[in-house]
Amino acid sequence: MLVPQDPHPGAVSYLGGRSKAPDPAGRRPHRSRAWTVAGNLGVSFRYAAQGLSYAFSSQRNFRIHVGTGFVVFGLGLWLGLSADRLAVLVLTVAAVLVLELLNTATEAVVDLAIGRRFHPLARIAKDCAAAAVLVASLSSLLIALLLLIPPLAARLGL
Repeated sequence: MLVPQDPHPGAVSYLGGRSKAPDPAGRRPHRSRAWTVAGNLGVSFRYAAQGLSYAFSSQRNFRIHVGTGFVVFGLGLWLGLSADRLAVLVLTVAAVLVLELLNTATEAVVDLAIGRRFHPLARIAKDCAAAAVLVASLSSLLIALLLLIPPLAARLGL
């Protein structure tokens, strides 16, 4: 007989307890740790790394934002921006990446919930998540231009 394997051994379920099997005494699992997802910190970091790996390998826009972030940060270093200005650049790029990850998660959850059917609320959820990334990207672009154009013009003698 085949026994299904737990894809996340050592993880604690959202409902509490380490096993999906019912308690032999028929009791419900203790819920004091219902918020716990991973059994230890290392497992949590592994799940997060899997999410980053998935986004990088499957989401073209995530790869574009990562590449743009490296270019902008490298340009900031080359131009000799101060640490506080570099920090602003890092924060704006990070905000775009975080929203891109949330957009990916939103799309996956909506697709999981409705499948291939159309629903106007699913469209709204996906469109709003994508709009959040767009707003953050445009804001990040404006901030980068404000921080990089003056020292770049000075460096180029314009």
